[in-house]
Amino acid sequence: MTNLAPAHRLYKSLTAPALMAFLMVALMAAPGTVNAKGAPESFADLAEKLLPSVVNISTTQVIEGRSGMELPKLPPGSPFEDFFKEFFDRNQQEQKSRKATSLGSGFIFGDGNYVVTNNHVIQDADEITVILHDNTRLIAELIGRDPKTDLAVLKVKPETALKGVTFGDSSKSRVGDWVVAIGNPFGLGGTVTAGIISARGRDINSGPYDDFIQTDASINRGNSGGPMFNLKGGVIGINTAIFSPSGGSVGIGFAIPSSVAEPVIKQLIKHGQVRRGWLGVHIQAVTDEIAETLGLTESTGALVANVIPEGPAEKAKIRPGDVILEFNNQKVDKMRSLPRIVADTEVGKSVPLKIWRNSEQITLSATIEELDDATTKTAAKGDSPKNNEKKSKVRTVKALGLKLSSLNAALKEKFSLDKDTKGVVVVGVDEKGPAAEKGIRPGDLIVEISQQEASSPDVIEAKVKEAKKAGRKSVLMLLEGQSGLRFVAIRITKG
Repeated sequence: MTNLAPAHRLYKSLTAPALMAFLMVALMAAPGTVNAKGAPESFADLAEKLLPSVVNISTTQVIEGRSGMELPKLPPGSPFEDFFKEFFDRNQQEQKSRKATSLGSGFIFGDGNYVVTNNHVIQDADEITVILHDNTRLIAELIGRDPKTDLAVLKVKPETALKGVTFGDSSKSRVGDWVVAIGNPFGLGGTVTAGIISARGRDINSGPYDDFIQTDASINRGNSGGPMFNLKGGVIGINTAIFSPSGGSVGIGFAIPSSVAEPVIKQLIKHGQVRRGWLGVHIQAVTDEIAETLGLTESTGALVANVIPEGPAEKAKIRPGDVILEFNNQKVDKMRSLPRIVADTEVGKSVPLKIWRNSEQITLSATIEELDDATTKTAAKGDSPKNNEKKSKVRTVKALGLKLSSLNAALKEKFSLDKDTKGVVVVGVDEKGPAAEKGIRPGDLIVEISQQEASSPDVIEAKVKEAKKAGRKSVLMLLEGQSGLRFVAIRITKG
């Protein structure tokens, strides 16, 4: 009320002409807000329509008992022998297998026989029960699950047909759009909350394909697996996680977008598993510094740090140092977009790739293979580009803050490097130099500099001088360390 008081006093003090002018200004300003969409008057009609399609999920898991304390060793004929034996027998009975239950949410999808939920809701469950809006309980069969996206599909056999919901297009949803979440928070049963989309494309480090929708609609424990609807009643997200110090909603919840979930759900229904495309590269982000050293006008795409032997990328002649700008006619605007695009590509399909290499754009073609989790497809140590190192040399490159050496047996042993390792090893780092800023440390191996093989410290010093002469602010190095192969753009100082 105190905020309104000054305006009220102003209104009463205005003369008739001034009042007319005041009202005209107010009316002239009004059209700017007439077309703005306000909050819906009510979500009641939408909730009434959708609630029957949202279910509660109860799981039961048998937890094997563990033995208690061991019977102490007693002297033969001890009067305490029978007492301790009876006590420990009773303790063993209490430690027998027990059943643990948990609750989550889900929704009816497709023809009414399928239920979608999170993988973590049903993981390790021995029995899964789907509880409908009218409290009907149905035993569910697990059709398939995908831990990478935290999705699972169940199947039920209801006596009467159930009404399923359909997916909406999450790619058309915008930050600020209204959403409705329905689920089973804290086991209370069907609960409706509303809010807006707070952000898109969130990476919360839960898996390789993170692309979460963030919302301030209340999501709590038990909401996992429940749907997030747009105002048209389409499922645009599957509520999965919350950020909360207390365990309750603080207005930061995350949902798997329908653009990620829908193709996974359809594959689980059709095949019981997910077949994902695989390119066979290790990639990293293109920073502003890396973009500048490669001659890119913007920091976009995915930088290839390593190519896995005999994989699709190697067969397509993709090289470390290439930047993938487009994959299958889809722009790779940021590094973490590429794994999702590749994963969604049909296995066996030949796709075009636009690559940035040697300051020009080229087009390659790759035939996508299936990602096989059973076989770990990683680059082995020693797969780095070979060089022709002849003799050991040590040199300090002040402009980078590095002391470098060509490899010898003693250094390989000191830094636990493979016998076949090639490159230039870092033997010292200036704590105040530019290399230290990038986390480079003794034992790291320089494989390439400016996309040329690092055969000796002399080559590295020459490339730094060349970059200085060309007016470049940094040089690009391919390093191999504890975290594997990675590209690093190191600032050149005047030293």
